[in-house]
Amino acid sequence: MSNEKSVSNQRSSLLQKNILASFFIKGWSAAIVLLLVPATLNCLGEYKNGIWLTISSLLLWIDNMDIGLGNGLRNKVAEYMARGEHERTRSLISSTFAMLTSIIIPILIILILLIAIGDPYQVFNATPSKVDHLGQVLMVTVTLVCTSFIFKLIGNFYMGMQLPAVSNLFIAIGQTLALIGTYIVQWSGSHSLMHIALVNTAAPLLVYLLAFPYTFLYKYPHLRPSFRLINFKEAKNVINMGVQFFIMQISSVILFMTSNLLISNLFTPALVTPYQITYRYFSLMLVAFTVICMPFWNATTDAYERGDMQWIHNATRKLRLMIIGIIACMVMMVILSPWIYSIWIGDIVTIDMRMSIVMATYIFILIYSMRYSYFINGIGKLRLQLIFTTVAAVLFIPLAYLTTQLTHSIIWFMIIMCLVNIPGLIVNRIQFYKLINGKANGIWMK
Repeated sequence: MSNEKSVSNQRSSLLQKNILASFFIKGWSAAIVLLLVPATLNCLGEYKNGIWLTISSLLLWIDNMDIGLGNGLRNKVAEYMARGEHERTRSLISSTFAMLTSIIIPILIILILLIAIGDPYQVFNATPSKVDHLGQVLMVTVTLVCTSFIFKLIGNFYMGMQLPAVSNLFIAIGQTLALIGTYIVQWSGSHSLMHIALVNTAAPLLVYLLAFPYTFLYKYPHLRPSFRLINFKEAKNVINMGVQFFIMQISSVILFMTSNLLISNLFTPALVTPYQITYRYFSLMLVAFTVICMPFWNATTDAYERGDMQWIHNATRKLRLMIIGIIACMVMMVILSPWIYSIWIGDIVTIDMRMSIVMATYIFILIYSMRYSYFINGIGKLRLQLIFTTVAAVLFIPLAYLTTQLTHSIIWFMIIMCLVNIPGLIVNRIQFYKLINGKANGIWMK
């Protein structure tokens, strides 16, 4: 009994340290993102900036092409390390790296061919006289992001080790390098989309390339990947869980990441800029809540594997209080938004107060849903999330298109984003309480 209490205390202590460290790192990261907005806007102007934001959102499709291997790996690493199976963990890491490499190479070839034979200007609804060399920009960014795709698995490894603060640190350093590169572009007097694309995609790759030898040659040499340990049966264990994460990731991409492309085509590329500014402002609360929730994911896996349900109940009470504080903060953010925008971006872009209100609502829906889904993800009961995120993704594009045709309003476009996410939130809440109270059966246990 004393040993179980010791393990529970160690888990809570590690969780607290990671949350504290992540708050500092994510605060740093959020500040960098906020500084990037005016810096990039000053370099590119509202029109080209809208194009870059749309390209950035589409690059996230590549980031999600790992068929869920990243999230599957983090769960399995947490599971195996809880059992002390170090050699199996090493084989798992080796196999997952191999699988990711075999996935990304054909994807890169296909994307390069599509860019070469297609018309990027038509896809982005862009005017060639306003945006130079769009095809070349896409080829360079796709190549760099595909390379990062493999090495970013290091971040998932640290999450599985219940050290999400380290993963957050890699991201923050990459963003810092991107900001420094953006300032250099700005000071040089360049307004090149290519230069901005290069600094934003090369910076994270550089960080992961340096993190790889640090992690597996210095910090965890006993878990270093090896060709001889590649075992695709082991990778299959990750895929069985990961494919469910993958479908949810793709559904999330359709729901959230294609909004920039839809706005660019249904309205104008210039309107992507105010939309993204409001998103980045209110997503500060999403970032803050993610800092708190992310460590719970793999701590929950550890607690669930050890049968420590009391720890999960205690953590739930703390998050419930946190949600109340987030509501108060978001109301204040809406009230102060005109003043914040004027300080942050000046008079370059005008933002409708209604856009701020709807965006705040949308972000809160995501936060409240995450409050349950991170625990469910840690336990690995993904079937209902998979169903509801897929249905929401299928409904979103036609509903957004129809609503835009009827109203010609981006506000109603954003309201549809809110509405399609509400059913999933409700189901997440019901499933969570059924699971932790031992009342789940049938579909609720899958």
